[in-house]
Amino acid sequence: MDERKKLSRRQFLAAAGGTLVSIGLPGLFVKVLDGENQAVAAELRPDGRPRLPPGQQLVSMLADMGGRPGKATISDWNLRVHGEVERLLTLDFKELLRLPQVELTCDVHCVTGWTLLDSRWSGVQLKTILDLVKAKPSARFVIFEAAAGYTSNIPLTEALKENVILAHSFAGSPLPQAHGAPVRTLVPDRYFYKSAKWLEGIKVTVRDEPGYWETRGYSNSADPWKQERYDSLLSPLGRSMHETP
Repeated sequence: MDERKKLSRRQFLAAAGGTLVSIGLPGLFVKVLDGENQAVAAELRPDGRPRLPPGQQLVSMLADMGGRPGKATISDWNLRVHGEVERLLTLDFKELLRLPQVELTCDVHCVTGWTLLDSRWSGVQLKTILDLVKAKPSARFVIFEAAAGYTSNIPLTEALKENVILAHSFAGSPLPQAHGAPVRTLVPDRYFYKSAKWLEGIKVTVRDEPGYWETRGYSNSADPWKQERYDSLLSPLGRSMHETP
């Protein structure tokens, strides 16, 4: 449930030649010129990896577009944290806001081929939530449970990174409902389909549970720097999918 605009990787690359594009986040975006794209590709992250993963095209934000309202509201939102934890936890939106808040500026990489640099988010580190529930020694994975039965999955080691957050704001404004409000996940170092919108639950597990897109042909690990976009056994149907966490 993330880039809900129906835009395949091929369509994006064809449409982005100097034109405005919609990438499923609030705002209008445009393809960055090749010179700047190449300059960023030469930059390195602190971990030594190139800032721009292979096969990605930079886009930049121009203006807010709004979005079609969804069903989630601040007043009735609850987050259930359960599974291999010492303490079950349910939070409403006000309780989430009482936890330590963080401002995060990060790059976002979509499996469809676009990268947005320096996107700005506000929310709560997932580590803060996991510290409250105290994962059992047997815990190995975190499963994000979202609206309409959508799930995505990451290893617990990834979930504990400082840049993995539960986001309630984007670019200085509350998330539009169409883009995940009240709360969505943000996992910057994986392709964006891991960052589930309309978050309702977090399950800590012993065994991995591949999510909605992962069971339909997308990579379970989703590492942008290894171009882990699709499973090697992906069907022709899977190749036409667009990223919609």
